[in-house]
Amino acid sequence: MHFSIPETEVRSGENGSTYVAYNIHVNGVLHCRVRYSQLLGLHEQIKKEYGSNVVPAFPPKKIFTLTPAEVEQRREQLEKYMQAVRQDPLLGTSEMFNSFLRKAQQETQQIPTEEVALDICLSNGQKVTVNILTSDQTEDVLDAVATKLDLPDDLVGYFSLFLVREGVDEGLTFVRKLQEFELPYVSITSLRSSEFHILLRKSYWDMAYDGDVMDNRVGLNLLYAQTVSDIERGWILVNKDQHRQLKSLQEKGSKKEFIHLGQTLKYYGYIKFDPCITDFPEKGCQVIVSAGNNELNFHVKLPNEQIKEGSFKVTRMRCWRVTSSQVPIANGTTNPCSASKCDVKLELAFEYLMSKDRLQWVTITSQQAIMMSICLQSMVDELMVKKSGGSIKKMLRKRHNGSIHRSDSQQAVKSPPLLDSPDPNREQIVKLSTKLSSVSLRGISASNSANDISGNDFHGNYAFEGIGDDDL
Repeated sequence: MHFSIPETEVRSGENGSTYVAYNIHVNGVLHCRVRYSQLLGLHEQIKKEYGSNVVPAFPPKKIFTLTPAEVEQRREQLEKYMQAVRQDPLLGTSEMFNSFLRKAQQETQQIPTEEVALDICLSNGQKVTVNILTSDQTEDVLDAVATKLDLPDDLVGYFSLFLVREGVDEGLTFVRKLQEFELPYVSITSLRSSEFHILLRKSYWDMAYDGDVMDNRVGLNLLYAQTVSDIERGWILVNKDQHRQLKSLQEKGSKKEFIHLGQTLKYYGYIKFDPCITDFPEKGCQVIVSAGNNELNFHVKLPNEQIKEGSFKVTRMRCWRVTSSQVPIANGTTNPCSASKCDVKLELAFEYLMSKDRLQWVTITSQQAIMMSICLQSMVDELMVKKSGGSIKKMLRKRHNGSIHRSDSQQAVKSPPLLDSPDPNREQIVKLSTKLSSVSLRGISASNSANDISGNDFHGNYAFEGIGDDDL
């Protein structure tokens, strides 16, 4: 997740005095306001628990009132500190750090601890109302939903809660996966908009795990509802013949068979993102990105209006990062950015093995860049667990996101190394385009609809060729 402190505020204290509040943003959205003394208290707790040699440097106290320049310097130092703590695999996932952020979030929004009813949406549009405390964290709310639905404990980790926004055209935008450091009720309430909802959706990518879920009646119903919804939204592409088969199975109530047919369809289990901009295959291209099947799929509109499609396999990504920068809001002025006159621009960039010995950076400019990064990280987590023979159930419940790295004036979320040396028996890369190397892009008709895509098949990359431990 992307932590930043882009601004400060001068606020009034209880005794009439004023103090500087530091606004902590997560993914570009205000999470909480904290005083320097609160962060200093957190620092002292972390240092006591984990030792001085583990804790990052913290800006020192000042005896006299800070000048505006000193406030700005402290803001930058505190931002670096929060990012360093979050990127540390021990500190960033600690209950001490997460509970601090949860408490600060609740205090900032001035929501008292009390029992409330919270609506959780299912993929079919139905809502499950759970009785929780306003101070319940994400895992508590997920457990409450599972209990209400009668979903067994061993399947809870297969699902997650997502913050989504529903547009006027019923389009669904995934904002983020709810995290362990936030309070879902406070997060949704603070947005003060009926467009936002909390959605229950499966949290894994490999369809092989569908079998575990479908063995349970509730799990089957949830997976069935998600598959139907994805087809209706056009996220899963279906031709006319497949549509007839699906409709017949739906009428018979054959949910397992419906899902099994869905698994054979293009983009089954993918998350589709809003239209955005990419620099591949050339700068300024409009693109629709989808994540699934261990890849990012691109549906690109070139400057000459030609439509091309292709995919980037996560196993061929050496690393990735999310960067943020402030850009002025177009208001007819030339003033530099200020807290009220700037938007946050997010970019996901990944270094991709185009061919043997040739890496290339590909950049996506999107407000959903961090959600894309989370998808990539969870794909890698699954691949690593599967490769090591570990338990997917344990991993799903303990999954966390990529770390944060600051470079120059931008903040970045960077993945850890991916996979080790390839299986020498694995199929080698087939170079399908000399111009675009091993990333397969091919022209398709812009008039093709979701109801007839039988002629739009394409090939992706399936090899780990050239990537070893030393390269990462």
